[in-house]
Amino acid sequence: MMRLVRVACVALAVSGVAFGQAPVASVATGPAAEAQRSYAGLKDNILKSADRMPAESYSFKPTPEVRTFARVVNHVTEAQLRTCGAANHTAPSAQVKVPAETADKAAIVEALTASFDECDKAFAALTDTNLTEMFDLGQAKRSRVGLMWGTVSHDNEQYATLALYLRLKGLVPPSSEK
Repeated sequence: MMRLVRVACVALAVSGVAFGQAPVASVATGPAAEAQRSYAGLKDNILKSADRMPAESYSFKPTPEVRTFARVVNHVTEAQLRTCGAANHTAPSAQVKVPAETADKAAIVEALTASFDECDKAFAALTDTNLTEMFDLGQAKRSRVGLMWGTVSHDNEQYATLALYLRLKGLVPPSSEK
């Protein structure tokens, strides 16, 4: 009997019920959900990186040959407006204008946030049934899933650069927080 009680206690503790936690909701699965989860994590890390870097360090670049922190952030903004704008059928003339890399931090972060707003719509519209829908992107045709995974891949690459710049300035990147 004591063994049964111990097993029940362990099961409750592991499930979280004994600690008043809500049961874990089912997590959406499938290709669209995978892309959406990856995008959400990168969005959080990139926005936190942009916030974490002090305004006076937006002009920082590790060597003369590479981009400034502000330019990397603007590059994310430009790429997201292009791909997510295409997925949303948003005309380039209707999109926010990307400020110069010499603009103040507030203007650069405002444009970045607007690009994430555009991508939020594009990723929310992604479903397992519309993955193969085709879009014009410049001279190329791209599938919806290609646009969305391309955005995730590009954002991941750019986040690595932002994280490195933060480290070089003695700051902890968001993905390394404990």
